[in-house]
Amino acid sequence: MDADAPIGVFDSGVGGLTVLRALTARLPDEHTIYLGDTARVPYGTRSGEVVTRYALMSARHLARHRIKLLVVACNTVSAHSLPALASALPIPVLGVIEPGAQLAAARTRGGAIAILGTPATIASGAYQRTLRRLAPLAPVIARACPLFVPLAEEGWTDGEVPRLVAERYLADLRRARVDTAVLGCTHYPLLARTIAEVLGPEVAIVDSAEAITRSVSTLLREHGLLRESGDSAARHRTLCTDVPERFRSVAERFLGRPVGEVELVDLAT
Repeated sequence: MDADAPIGVFDSGVGGLTVLRALTARLPDEHTIYLGDTARVPYGTRSGEVVTRYALMSARHLARHRIKLLVVACNTVSAHSLPALASALPIPVLGVIEPGAQLAAARTRGGAIAILGTPATIASGAYQRTLRRLAPLAPVIARACPLFVPLAEEGWTDGEVPRLVAERYLADLRRARVDTAVLGCTHYPLLARTIAEVLGPEVAIVDSAEAITRSVSTLLREHGLLRESGDSAARHRTLCTDVPERFRSVAERFLGRPVGEVELVDLAT
């Protein structure tokens, strides 16, 4: 593997851009290439077998760009497909669930840990199983919050509407001695401030995007694959499988910066 090679980041849509944003903030010298499979989003309504088939198509496409590491910035794929991806690629593959659960286990102070995610991620039980292994004494409360995704994509992250939705989903957690909450969907960091306001200041918010960025940094350092800061400026490519114009407008809101060209790709070729 070449230290100058890009980091590949894959998601079923735009949510993984919060992971990309955290990565480029922590590792500003690294090249990146992001692929959003917008032609097949959402993955959460698919079977595990179909999710894995789609994920392998995206992973193999990114591998053709000679990436040095694949970051699976999708909770559904992380829950169902990591072993298949790791077997198919000759490079390290990291998902978002293990790093997020590790950080939650480290931050809990003896209270309950809440997992906030999409219905598919919650139904998979992946976070719950991982936390039972990492923090066996901590009660775990899993809560599906499906309306957070469209709110994030529409840019409704502050104000009365997201606050009311968050209250509906989360108000009872204040009475359940929750001291740590994991944002188990890559859209949810855009609503982190509203979520924190509803849960209260005593609850630690764990952003899985920040957690996996720590894991990426550690892995690259251990393998001698960190790109040197004195080299040329970092390059960032953005790929999607459908409606690049819509993707670009949402991506700029998620990343907080201009995106430039979004390349349309066909994973079947």
